[in-house]
Amino acid sequence: MGFSADWLALREGADHGARDPALRCKAVAEARRIGGAAPVILDLGCGTGSTLRALAPHLPEASWRLVDNDPALLERAAASAHHAVPYRRDLADLDALPLDGVHLVTASALLDLVTGAWLRDLAERLAARRIAFYAALTYDGAMSWSPPADDDAAITAAFNRHQRSDKPLGRALGPDGTEAARAQFEARGYGVATAESPWRLGPADTALQGALFAGIAAAAGEAGAEGAPRWLDRRLSARAAATCRIGHLDLLAIAPQD
Repeated sequence: MGFSADWLALREGADHGARDPALRCKAVAEARRIGGAAPVILDLGCGTGSTLRALAPHLPEASWRLVDNDPALLERAAASAHHAVPYRRDLADLDALPLDGVHLVTASALLDLVTGAWLRDLAERLAARRIAFYAALTYDGAMSWSPPADDDAAITAAFNRHQRSDKPLGRALGPDGTEAARAQFEARGYGVATAESPWRLGPADTALQGALFAGIAAAAGEAGAEGAPRWLDRRLSARAAATCRIGHLDLLAIAPQD
């Protein structure tokens, strides 16, 4: 989906710390229930393998199918585990996903970038095979800073508009991604649970904050926020003593049992 290896490495610690532990445990338990001690897991948009590294300690015998369209990222991801096979695929082509024999499909920081039609088609394919779905760290539209600034709300609103604009798969769901996924899977009889998984960043995260704020300002500026450069300057100058919360949601969808 166009993420750089440097950005993925910078955010991995925050991602792993933010995942809701209870929902992660339920996803692990479901994978074991369906697939036994060695379930087969397919990770959509795997990047460098962050999801694999987050779950591997809990599913050490799992076999992974890693899907991405970037060969360099795939190579790095596949090196994360012995039981990992890379698949270079365009996520727009859901028919090309290697779903046969899969027990759990995972994704991280993806559902805010996809379209409603894409989610519908994915849910149809997973439901036909009774495959569980675990999607973590979907941006939910909520950002806050301490101390706050007068233009935080305007920047957040502009960023959210940008999140709902055209992306590689079409007009993205942005902050509505998790609820759209809930609706699609529940319509097919799945039991769906969600949990908050926010980033909470502070002075120890100045490098991540710097890259994040630059990205937020760039997107907000593209969406019409003329004050984005000034907001960025203020946020960068304050990051050594400030904190921020970036909202995310995790989702687990479990197929109906016979």
